[in-house]
Amino acid sequence: MSKVLVLGATGGIGGEVARQLSAAGWQVCALTRDVDKARSQNATYTWLKGDALNRDEVIAAARGCAVIVHAVNPPGYRNWAEQVLPMIDNTIAAAIAERATIVLPGTVYNFGPDAFPVLDEDSPQHPLTRKGAIRVQLEQRLLRSSREGARVLIVRAGDFFGAGAANNWFSQGLVKPGKPVRAVSDPGAPGVAHQWAYLPDVARTMLELIERRATLEAFACFHMAGHVDIDGTQMSQAIQRVVLRRTGRQPRVGVFPWWLLTLAAPFVVTFREIQEMRYLWQTPLRLDNQRLLAALGHEPHTPLEHAVEAALTSLGCLPTPA
Repeated sequence: MSKVLVLGATGGIGGEVARQLSAAGWQVCALTRDVDKARSQNATYTWLKGDALNRDEVIAAARGCAVIVHAVNPPGYRNWAEQVLPMIDNTIAAAIAERATIVLPGTVYNFGPDAFPVLDEDSPQHPLTRKGAIRVQLEQRLLRSSREGARVLIVRAGDFFGAGAANNWFSQGLVKPGKPVRAVSDPGAPGVAHQWAYLPDVARTMLELIERRATLEAFACFHMAGHVDIDGTQMSQAIQRVVLRRTGRQPRVGVFPWWLLTLAAPFVVTFREIQEMRYLWQTPLRLDNQRLLAALGHEPHTPLEHAVEAALTSLGCLPTPA
């Protein structure tokens, strides 16, 4: 049985990748600061006490692992400058020691307007934001590690949504977790395309690429198409249709209160960090998935309304079916 270490297994993408790897027969080890809490939620994995910021603990946890899934980030966009690069350096040290493959969920933060509107894996990375610059440094370090004994697999996708994905635009901006959907708050500019990625599809893509990792280059990056909202209205309309079908009531669609974030940004770090990423809602962009199609022959893809219904159900926004 192959062994994998998942960093961030209690989060959205890390949790979904861990679940699918376990179902596929992998022995899943996961690092967490609270073993008892994590084990009470999922007793299937081997939970190890530790912190992604502690190199010795990461190296010890990765012993015997063929793959390390690096799906850990500082919560709420905070402390990126202090934590993101040290965490990836610890993962790299562990991967080099084990000759393991690092799997990273990529972001579009790496790119600036000079690369828009269509992004392929070789598009220039000239970010305009602090978080984008950090992500570029992170991937540069991964590239160097691929020349030092590690292997790297990056899967880049749009905004995540789905079960377990609590810290994202779908659950923090468009709807309110745990409450009936009476209104949808749309953060996008009118007519501007936006890209979404359903977590189970992203995890399935990673799993299929992991199974083919021996055939990939030492540093391999793939883009997912996911769900492309061609004019910025498709996601909101899908939510409306699902809620209407399940409840008989159609929620209204309103404009996300960016002005409120602007006012609060000087006092709330998370709001300031979110405000910095607003350009991704004001500029159309699309990830080109031709390289992924060439590698797999397809892209895992759940129909939008099925994905939206599953996401809303997991967030407690829909009544439980009778």
